[in-house]
Amino acid sequence: MVGRMRILVTAGPTREYIDPVRFITNASSGRMGYAVAAAARRAGHEVTLLTGPTALAAPEGVKVAAFATVEELRAALTERFPTCDALVMAAAVGDFRAQTVAGRKIARKGGPIEVKLIPTEDVLAATVAKKQAGQTVIAFAVETGTREEMEQKARGEMKAKGADFVVVNTPEAMGREGSQACILSPEGVALAWGDRAKGDLADAIVRLLER
Repeated sequence: MVGRMRILVTAGPTREYIDPVRFITNASSGRMGYAVAAAARRAGHEVTLLTGPTALAAPEGVKVAAFATVEELRAALTERFPTCDALVMAAAVGDFRAQTVAGRKIARKGGPIEVKLIPTEDVLAATVAKKQAGQTVIAFAVETGTREEMEQKARGEMKAKGADFVVVNTPEAMGREGSQACILSPEGVALAWGDRAKGDLADAIVRLLER
């Protein structure tokens, strides 16, 4: 029987501000990460959920900490990753931020503006670089193309970032109750492609961790 694990789950989008009231974000609803946190808690594990801005209620019995920006997520992972047994990185982390953030609201009457975007830190790669023996990391990849192309790109990401598994899904999964997805391992396919409710996919992820 699998012992009680300490599972860290990230969920939801990030926000990168342009000025005090405007920001760059993405379409993530947070449902996938919240479903994983709930499934892990039902299975009897100790769960901490790091969540970006969402409209979802926290699963019962789960510890919750909020983040907004990529930097805030990085800081939360730096603090909590060393003491967890598994990390499920379901958050949709923004790839770009504004090079300069205005200190005051940008007025429309000033006319057109240009916002220069620069890459954000790869927080998953930085986190996994500190992985210890016995820790398991499950990454997520949103890809486009044929299934073969999506799998190839996701495998490259999994190898580059040092994750143990990667959940591959499509942009259509963002905001939906279900997800067309598969789970890849370095050895092959841990879960075949299928259109599943996110709760069912979450249960499969927890079973994978328990193996």
